[in-house]
Amino acid sequence: MTTAQRILYCRLPCNPIFPIGVVYLSDHVHKLFPDIEQKIFDLGAVPPLDFKKALDNCIDEFKPTLLVFSWRDIQIYAPVGGRGGNPLQNAFEFYYAHNPLIRLRGALGGLKVTTAYYSELWRNLGLIRRGLTRAKKYHPEARLVVGGGAVSVFYEQLKTQLPSGTIVSVGEGETLLEKFLRDQDFSNERCYVVGENEPRNRLIHEAPTPLEKTACNYDYIETIWPEFSYYFQENDFYIGVQTKRGCPHNCCYCVYTVVEGKQVRINPADEVVKEMQQLYDRGIRNFWFTDAQFIPARLYMKDAEELLEKILESGMTDVHWAAYIRADNLNPKLCDLMAKTGMNYFEIGITSGSQELVRKMRMGYNLRTVLQNCRDLKAAGFNDLVSVNYSFNVIDETFDTIRQTITYHRELEKIFGVDKVEPAIFFIGLQPHTHLEQYAFEHNILKPGYNPMSIMPWTAKKLLWNPEPLGSFFGEVCLQAWQQNPNDFGREVMKILEQRLGKADLEDALSAPIEDKKKQLALA
Repeated sequence: MTTAQRILYCRLPCNPIFPIGVVYLSDHVHKLFPDIEQKIFDLGAVPPLDFKKALDNCIDEFKPTLLVFSWRDIQIYAPVGGRGGNPLQNAFEFYYAHNPLIRLRGALGGLKVTTAYYSELWRNLGLIRRGLTRAKKYHPEARLVVGGGAVSVFYEQLKTQLPSGTIVSVGEGETLLEKFLRDQDFSNERCYVVGENEPRNRLIHEAPTPLEKTACNYDYIETIWPEFSYYFQENDFYIGVQTKRGCPHNCCYCVYTVVEGKQVRINPADEVVKEMQQLYDRGIRNFWFTDAQFIPARLYMKDAEELLEKILESGMTDVHWAAYIRADNLNPKLCDLMAKTGMNYFEIGITSGSQELVRKMRMGYNLRTVLQNCRDLKAAGFNDLVSVNYSFNVIDETFDTIRQTITYHRELEKIFGVDKVEPAIFFIGLQPHTHLEQYAFEHNILKPGYNPMSIMPWTAKKLLWNPEPLGSFFGEVCLQAWQQNPNDFGREVMKILEQRLGKADLEDALSAPIEDKKKQLALA
């Protein structure tokens, strides 16, 4: 079977983010089956009006026997522009504005976003069906695999919308493809076949098959990916490199820990550096470590030190890198290595500056430690941008915990500088398979069987987590921030909150009272 296969990897349209998933998949297959013909086709590098024609031409030219579609994005709850507008702003204008004209604007904007969302959903499903139909003209036995981040989260909902016989891949796809190409039974992998079997109960919670990751062979990737140079044209592109998979934490709202699995699997530092070196030799100087968390726990601090030391030894002295980082897992040595190896941006998803809420959300870190480690990082010479993610109105949020978040944020500004700390204001998008979803079931906010892919107003208001009694308050604050300073929304929100509520003492933010027996989230 292996020598006859011709595999076309098609990344469905999304923002211009380096398609590391299909790159790693095709690299893995090539290392095991060097005789198999492969091609990568990235619709992210194709103008929208040309999607269908470009897909047809690619299939006519390559004549694949196996189509592998990668679908990255579905859900749209984010405080950023896209799909013809800002979904968060539209929702807040519609739900919370007092001025009827502003509410009308929000409704029209929301309608535009909703139309664009469903249009993209139907378009992507249409491209998948179109691709399979086209491939069957040349090979009637052609098969279809669909995976990627969006599919991994919404695999249960997509089972009625994909062609019969589609292999739906949840999470990582390397070992699934390997078994398929060897004609082996792959039913024990995290997958199901549309029309042949139902997805197993809690399929996404099953552990991924362990895999030893080696450096991606970019000499080979360049030969099978015509759009390869697209991501190398601008110096500000961050190219993805993965140093590990998995996340051991239980943050109540996060789906990473189930998609990637709780077992952290470290990629050998020598292999990561080899991969970076290949990209470096092609002119890349900006790298994004695509791990769920670059240092997910203290257990992995030595691995991070080893990697950064080997980057220093490699001679790649003019690189920059960025990542999501749990800043509680740092020490002075790591901070020094981060500064020396060129870290010029990182994101901290602390969600709240209140230790009480951090505990209730199961996030497992100490805000006092985060502050001290940030001071160490500044002392080591880090002078670049920090993005701090805050999700207001989480479970048990009060005016007191908001004041604690404000004072915590001001302390971060004292450490790095006001202009260097960028507050990213999120309202949690409720995701399937998370503790927060279970909490919503148990408190009759959602009913089992709801459609998490729906963005109808009666569903969207629940999935965009901003419940009363504070929902209207935050709605008004955000609307005021968009009106006063839309280009610096996060800082403006913090300014307005401080004007309205004041600040707490820092010690109040860093201390969490012993929880009583009514631990709401712990029951979820």
